[in-house]
Amino acid sequence: MWLILAFTSAFLLGFYDVFKKKSLKGNAVIPVLLLNTLFSSLIFIPFIVLSRQGVIPDDNLFYTHSYGWEQHKYILLKSVIVLSSWLFAYFGLKNLPLTIVGPINATRPIWVLIGGITFFGERLNLWQWIGVTIAIVGLYMLSRSSKKEGIDFKHNRFIIFVILANILGAISGLYDKFLMASPQNHGVGLDKLAVQSWYNIYQFFIMLAMLFLLWWPNHKHTTPFHWDWSIILISIFLSAADFAYFYALGMDGAMISIVSMVRRGSVIVSFLFGALIFHEKNLRSKIVDLFLVLLSMLFLFLGSR
Repeated sequence: MWLILAFTSAFLLGFYDVFKKKSLKGNAVIPVLLLNTLFSSLIFIPFIVLSRQGVIPDDNLFYTHSYGWEQHKYILLKSVIVLSSWLFAYFGLKNLPLTIVGPINATRPIWVLIGGITFFGERLNLWQWIGVTIAIVGLYMLSRSSKKEGIDFKHNRFIIFVILANILGAISGLYDKFLMASPQNHGVGLDKLAVQSWYNIYQFFIMLAMLFLLWWPNHKHTTPFHWDWSIILISIFLSAADFAYFYALGMDGAMISIVSMVRRGSVIVSFLFGALIFHEKNLRSKIVDLFLVLLSMLFLFLGSR
């Protein structure tokens, strides 16, 4: 069941990336991200209120714990990690083709594996090493394909932004498993919906401060903000994708490494939309690069079974 939820999350994430790309076209990043966190918070606040008032019983799927500061400090840290990843990702996606960002994002499970090696003493088996090697080759070929569009992986700061976003996203994924794991398994044992609800609320207030401190004083000299209905769709698809993701992680036997790999399948949806809707270039060479990245995911999956 948790694997089906992971695939559902991947499908929804693909549309999230598409609407994110559309909303950022010629638009200011910080206001778009602020509205994303606002609408996401509005989706979950009713669950918090109704749970606290006893309308939603504690055995219901949508019951949301309130917790105290002892638990909220972990959720606040989650908010900072995710928001940092989003900021890098939004700026990168705004300035790069979706058909380049998607395959780079698909390599996130590699960073999860590196995190597992670094922090949990894990070791890669032969299948995983093959997967990592193929992914590196795929990224190298993608960098060569990108030069046809004037994008140099070594000197383009937005490529660096996307890579940093993936590293922070991998850290967030490892941290999620720590948050969901029971104290007996050296985790915090937090409720999945409480984490998703409260970290969105914390992110909204952080972004509100950033809007007034960083963006507003210089907004007349930067990219202007304009409303786009796709901003609401960002929040809807992300909230649904994360709900499926957190629910999958909370199930017995769920493996963060496999869930992370499956979720990167979202690149197929975003790549197709990049080709069909945004009419991006050099698709033939990028398809080969994408195939290699997806093949690397297959080997990582086989090695993690």
